[in-house]
Amino acid sequence: MFGVNTYIIWDTESKEATIIDPGMHNAAEQKVLDSFLSDNGLTLTQLINTHMHVDHIFGDGYVKEKYCVKIMASSLDAFLGEKAAMQCRMFGLPCDTDAVVADIDLKDGDTIEICGEKAHVLLVPGHSPGSIVIYLPGAGIAFTGDVIFQGSIGRTDLVAGNHQQLINGIKEKLLTLPDSTILFPGHGSPTTVGDEKRSNPYV
Repeated sequence: MFGVNTYIIWDTESKEATIIDPGMHNAAEQKVLDSFLSDNGLTLTQLINTHMHVDHIFGDGYVKEKYCVKIMASSLDAFLGEKAAMQCRMFGLPCDTDAVVADIDLKDGDTIEICGEKAHVLLVPGHSPGSIVIYLPGAGIAFTGDVIFQGSIGRTDLVAGNHQQLINGIKEKLLTLPDSTILFPGHGSPTTVGDEKRSNPYV
């Protein structure tokens, strides 16, 4: 209902897969995920949240329970996961969303492995205190959550948002990546670092 981009990436040889920001909100959407994994012979081994706003964590509980994976996110957003039901009320949604607690704390500068590739964790707060970007330099891609969008940036009027902090983080952490880096945002279409440097009015 929020138009969230949920990403699944996998190793073509091992078929091990990582899901980023599972936003499934109902049984029909959960079935789409299950069918996709099954049809492609994938084994889900990781769950990463770029941040803990409710639209990006709707499916966390389902994925964790069904596929026995641990939730990876920044502990700086722990208060948001714990108050998932409150976030729902803020948007006028039914308050049946359980609290989401990360099992693994992803910190700025951490290196993790995704699909056989080294991935760097970049903390870029402002949209939320624990907003992170997952950058895979070998593949030339980054998953940016709600930090930056095509021609726009994440909103900063939510709890603990900070506009200047977000702008500074984008300039220091994202726009210093190679121009060819493809940015996969939490909403909307992919873009590149070069395109955003040239035409994003916010930065």
